[in-house]
This record gives sequence, structure tokens and C-alpha cells, in this order.
Amino acid sequence: MSLAGIFLILFLLVHLGINLLVVLFDDPMVYNKAAHFMGNNILIKIFEIVLIGGLLLHVIYALILQVQNWIARPNRYRKANYSNTSFFSKFMIHTAAIILAFLALHFSDFYFRAKFGHGAEIIQDGVVYHDFAAEVIDKFKMLPFVIVYIAAFMFLGFHLIHGFQSAFKTLGMDNRKYTPAIQVLSVIYTVVVVAGFSAIPLLIYFM
Repeated sequence: MSLAGIFLILFLLVHLGINLLVVLFDDPMVYNKAAHFMGNNILIKIFEIVLIGGLLLHVIYALILQVQNWIARPNRYRKANYSNTSFFSKFMIHTAAIILAFLALHFSDFYFRAKFGHGAEIIQDGVVYHDFAAEVIDKFKMLPFVIVYIAAFMFLGFHLIHGFQSAFKTLGMDNRKYTPAIQVLSVIYTVVVVAGFSAIPLLIYFM
């Protein structure tokens, strides 16, 4: 579960870098060409399968661990002891459920539309590009979608800030030497990811 989580953590940075192209360049074809490359390169296609597998593995292991915890402790403590439990760790299963719901919406809006040939297309130099930039801009011109998108990434931030630290602890990096650095890095990473993804809809909406 930890390895799958770290894999997804790295992917988020790649995804953020590509998404930022929408707002960093005035020419929407920069983003469209990047998306076209990601969707047609054979190595990326293999990576896509690995990514989906990593996501499923992460979810399945999370469910197994949660069920095991419930079985091990069928009756909750009368008085909860949170001394060794961080605020974020207490709600990992809840934030995970919200993130999965958002992913279902996100996949239906973009991934499946591209896979099944729906949406606008642009032909440039004889190459057919899916106009993802137009779709992203259209979506982020709608305030409800902007709010849902930013809220989803806030919940993802809650999930990440604990998940990041937990993944490395599970791999044995839980000692006086590594723990403080991992804690700081988890905060920096979470802020960058949440702020970066949230800035995109805000910039588009207020353009």
C-alpha cells in the first residue's frame, strides 16, 4: 500500500505540471499537444495501466486494512485516546471516499470522453488533437465546478499530509534522523499540490 501510495504521490506532480500548461501559455495547443503525447505514446500507455493498477492496489489494501481494524476492535473505546493518532490519520477513510467520488466525476468528464472519442477536436499539421484545453476552460468557467474541484483537492491535502508520512514510516523511515525531514517534506509537498491544482481553476475563472 505504501509503495502504491508513493507511486501516486509522484504521479500527482507530473499531472500538476501538465495541467499548469493551460494557464502558463496563451496558446491552448501547448496543453493539447502535451495531452496528445500523454495519450498516444506507447510508454505512457503502459504507465497509464500501471497507474490504474497502483490506484486499485492502494484502494484495495486500504479497504482490507480498514476491515481488519474494525474486526480487531469491534467495540470502540468508551473514551478515545488520540495521543498517538494525528488529526489527519483519524479521517483517512473518509477523505479517501470523497477523493474516490471526485475521481469518478473527473474520469467521466475528461478521461472517458477522450477514450471514447467524444468532445471537440482540432486538426493541425494533419494531426487530430482532442481539444482538452477548451474543455478545461469551459468547466472552470462554471463556479459550482470550481468550488467542487478546489474542495476535492482540500480533502486530498488532508489525505496526503498523513499518507505521505505514513508511507515512508511503513518502509522503515521512522526514526529521529528521517522523521522530522519527512514531516516537513510532507507539508511542503501537500501545499504545492493543493495550491497548484487549486490555482488553475481560480485563474481560469477570474481571467
